[in-house]
Amino acid sequence: MVGTLAVAQKIVCNAWMAESKKYEVIVTVQTTYLPEQSDEALDRYVFAYTIMLANTGTVSAQLISRHWIIADGTGGVQEVRGLGVVGEQPLLKPGDSFEYTSGTAISTPVGSMKGSYQMVAEDGLRFDAAIPEFILSVPRVLH
Repeated sequence: MVGTLAVAQKIVCNAWMAESKKYEVIVTVQTTYLPEQSDEALDRYVFAYTIMLANTGTVSAQLISRHWIIADGTGGVQEVRGLGVVGEQPLLKPGDSFEYTSGTAISTPVGSMKGSYQMVAEDGLRFDAAIPEFILSVPRVLH
């Protein structure tokens, strides 16, 4: 993509864990600013984000739903809830990973996202896999 900048941010997400890290998901995030879809004159900044979820626990777990909190630089917040991710509810066996790309638009050149995935383990336990905050930034805005 011409004019885009990708920033990799590794974020470790430790969901509720039993004694042997039974329920553990590692989340890796890569963000990209999309100037061709943005309109800075209208305060519209569009970002793509690629998420990789890796089940490093000892039981299979299915991603059922998601909850995102998206903040812009003025304190404005959008909350997004929905089933699955990109139309899927992936089942992650121990050692499996799942990657998807999605996007968001905010009204400032810098913002952030955080949230959680609602998971169900094969033993029936429901748990949230927290997604720690990561930054959305137009290139050369943050030093």
